[in-house]
Amino acid sequence: MAKPNYQFAKRQRDLAKKQKKEEKAQRKAEAKTEPAPEGATPAPAEPPKPE
Repeated sequence: MAKPNYQFAKRQRDLAKKQKKEEKAQRKAEAKTEPAPEGATPAPAEPPKPE
């Protein structure tokens, strides 16, 4: 029976983690650059209240 190659399995897991992390970062970057939907308008800033 062949021995399991633990180094290969670990390398594959690490590569999968790295790819997933990069995809997530790319999705976040796309969400930041995407314009806000038409229905959503930013709330007007309120002036500071005097104390």
